[in-house]
Amino acid sequence: MRTTLDLPEELMQKAMTLAQIKTKTQVIILALQELIRKAELSELKKFKGRINLDIDFDQIRDRS
Repeated sequence: MRTTLDLPEELMQKAMTLAQIKTKTQVIILALQELIRKAELSELKKFKGRINLDIDFDQIRDRS
């Protein structure tokens, strides 16, 4: 999809340098992927301590 964006050049250059990425497109794609990943992790954290998986790690590891 083609999109025209007006982004601060200094911000773009800093992101490219930090991520060691050579193209602006790749930086934008990485930023979007990271935004989605962080949002999904945040959603998963809501379930911390609420799900009982009833897993016996000794049995899984073949320990008696």
